[in-house]
Amino acid sequence: MTLTPVLETERLVLRAHRIEDLDAFAEMWTHPEVARFTSGQPLSREDAWRRLVGHRGMWSLMGFGYFAIEEKASGAFVGSAGVQECRRAITPSLEGTMEAGWILAPQAHGKGYAREAMEAVLAWCGEAHPGRAVTCIINEENTPSQKLATRLGFRERAQTHYKDRPTTVYAYGDGA
Repeated sequence: MTLTPVLETERLVLRAHRIEDLDAFAEMWTHPEVARFTSGQPLSREDAWRRLVGHRGMWSLMGFGYFAIEEKASGAFVGSAGVQECRRAITPSLEGTMEAGWILAPQAHGKGYAREAMEAVLAWCGEAHPGRAVTCIINEENTPSQKLATRLGFRERAQTHYKDRPTTVYAYGDGA
């Protein structure tokens, strides 16, 4: 079993998701602007619970996963960021890569938290899993995430469709 490491940045603590995060996690997923480019629709509390549990389980199965993002100043849960292995039905295949992603509660948008969190995640990936490819997929309408991916060092690898939506596949660093 792999324990989730704790990563700290200037303003954030990245840690394992906890049961106590459920209410804030579920609340985050009720917002259409949060779910628009991911699940496609807001999640029920039950579905949010399954997602939270999946984030913890990814660490046990794969040795990597998503971190809960906590604001240092307030201690509040503000989102999730990390890498996962989704086994998606997508061409080109992403199997065997660490697929990066980030999702923040609306009150955390526009503060630079996603970039700060993902810089820490990508540094950890390089140390803990050197040489392993990191990818991400972004809906073609999600301009903010496309810009962030580029700033983080992701490069476009392919244009495709995922769940009938135009999607760009990105690769990070040397995997680009």
